[in-house]
Amino acid sequence: MFSWRSLSTMSSPTPLLRLQQRAAEAEQLIEFLKQQVQLLKDKAIVQASVREEKKLLVENAKLKHDIEDLKQQLLDKETKRGVQEVALPSGDTSVDLCAKTTPPRPSDAHPSAAQSKPPRDEPKKKKQEKKGEKAEKKQATPSQDEAKVDVSRLDLRVGRIISAEKHPDADSLYVEQVDVGEAAPRTVVSGLVKHIPLEQMQSRMAVLLCNLKAAKMRGVLSQAMVMCASSPDKVEILDPPSGAVPGDRVTVQDFPGEPDKELNPKKKVWEQVQPDLRTDRHCVATYKGAAFQVVGKGVCKAQTMSNSGIK
Repeated sequence: MFSWRSLSTMSSPTPLLRLQQRAAEAEQLIEFLKQQVQLLKDKAIVQASVREEKKLLVENAKLKHDIEDLKQQLLDKETKRGVQEVALPSGDTSVDLCAKTTPPRPSDAHPSAAQSKPPRDEPKKKKQEKKGEKAEKKQATPSQDEAKVDVSRLDLRVGRIISAEKHPDADSLYVEQVDVGEAAPRTVVSGLVKHIPLEQMQSRMAVLLCNLKAAKMRGVLSQAMVMCASSPDKVEILDPPSGAVPGDRVTVQDFPGEPDKELNPKKKVWEQVQPDLRTDRHCVATYKGAAFQVVGKGVCKAQTMSNSGIK
């Protein structure tokens, strides 16, 4: 029996057919997106090639300039040594236009002159020239040991004392394990037993001097020094600012520069800097009145000790 309901069902697309149509549209969209992605990749490769070509051109120009400078330096040195420069005909392009010839030997023009001058003079002259060049280099590039001495030579860092215990062979010393932002903690020996209880040494933040030469203290190698405000009667460990983390560098404004890799004990850098380290009336650690700081995080302070030395 035929009905209008069955007719409407036949005339409208089934859900399965609609899903198939949408799947086909989705496949077309995916294919279009793949093409766009490939175009973007090709474009990126072309742009990278152009950048690399420009970079190579710049490097090539710099190398050419360096070669010309070296040629000129060679010419100057050979001229000083008496080598004469000879201009060759412009038509011969296969020969370097900077070709040189040595002057005639004294024995060719004046045999008597060659006999009167010992052949050992030339090596002596070369040695003197080399000594002069070395002296000029030393004067032109002074070593870091001869540079100005100020607090920038010190490698001051934020550290966290992971653990501390009494030295097995010294009643006045602590042995601490300190994280200063390196792969492994450093061992530090400090004479703080009489001033700071052991429980206050555990898991606390501090300021460490990290480029003193490592030294044994009663048989234990100490690899840094805990910085403290100090007086004959009292000692307090300097606190870094809130938010500082192990390894943060502590600097002093107005004294820029990179620290020495290791302070040379013979140059007495620490001994020259230390007398100018003090806390101010607000307990802030300073060097010549300028505050110890972790850039962007704040200043380093003692808890209560103002106008005191730091060591």
